[in-house]
Amino acid sequence: MPRRRRFAITFAPETLTHLDVIERKHHRLIRQTIEEQLRFSPGHATRNRKTMEQPAPFGATWELRFGPGNRFRVFYEFELSTRIVNVLAIGIKERSRLRIGGEEFEP
Repeated sequence: MPRRRRFAITFAPETLTHLDVIERKHHRLIRQTIEEQLRFSPGHATRNRKTMEQPAPFGATWELRFGPGNRFRVFYEFELSTRIVNVLAIGIKERSRLRIGGEEFEP
């Protein structure tokens, strides 16, 4: 069976400030989920991984949903030719409100 090629995962500098507003106890879950979900098939749509309608927060083309109550959101884009996933934003969705780095965005 052929080995699947991995994608490199990079983070936009702003994601550090986005994580500052999320409780530290969730950081490991966020890191592990990004690694598990985006390392090999970031462009495979699933129930919790979807393409975004534009305009999207931070110009992202994809969204990953996960965590308790599906409350965490990771917005990203990827380049198939270079095999790089660029995480652009990490936020929290509570009811109809999406907060990224302390700012509220239109969901």
